Amino acid sequence: MRIVISEFISLDGVVQAPGGPDEDTDGGFAHGGWSHPFFDPEVMGVAFDDAMTKAEALLFGRRTWQTMAAAWPERAGDPFADQMNAIPKYVVSETLGDDELTWNNTTRIPGNEAVARIRELHETDGGDLLVMGSPTLVRTLLSEGLVDELRLMIEPVILGGGKTIFPDDGALRTLELVSTVTSGTGVNVCTYGPVAEGKASSAARSAPGFGTTTHGGRGHTSRRLACATFWLRISFLREGLIPTGAASAGRRTGRSRDRS
Repeated sequence: MRIVISEFISLDGVVQAPGGPDEDTDGGFAHGGWSHPFFDPEVMGVAFDDAMTKAEALLFGRRTWQTMAAAWPERAGDPFADQMNAIPKYVVSETLGDDELTWNNTTRIPGNEAVARIRELHETDGGDLLVMGSPTLVRTLLSEGLVDELRLMIEPVILGGGKTIFPDDGALRTLELVSTVTSGTGVNVCTYGPVAEGKASSAARSAPGFGTTTHGGRGHTSRRLACATFWLRISFLREGLIPTGAASAGRRTGRSRDRS
């Protein structure tokens, strides 16, 4: 399985709490929800749609998994929520008990076994293993050379500090820019692949159509728009900004030792 990372990220490399003010305040982070002004469904929605179409399973750190698990099960009936609830999921955690794995089709990977177990998954055949959020986990995956594709939605904002996905071990890691597209809100959606032995990764090249905003089909557009509201729904539900009835109406119209 290819391991694909998908992240909202600021110009200074911060990925912490893009969705809501109380999503992750570790370290006194006070800019939660910073990604909202830059969300563009016509471009960023395409990125989510492409990633989810290729995904065979999802991989999370504990904090990100808990955020997702609190949002999606109650949204059954929404096509995108149904996909999120049905797809196999893995969560890396030392602290979650098996009785807490209430989100359907979730398997816990103990933190002290994470690298070995994820390497096993990486070596199996199949679709993509998609990672969203989970900065501590993503740093480990990058450090271990287990990332086949890095999809960054680079937003035109400087946050002045916060959690990042990038290792700080002093190692040089060269990437190849596979595709890029710019949204009307100034977000650069960039797909990168690793460069091994002077040659571009063939796996990173296998993303047909991701670098374009032209996609046909009314059904495809509907699903893309559902993907585009992905993080917004999670954050609004988490912060209690959308009552259940309002959330349903909106649907009709349109991270300790855990690797968070």
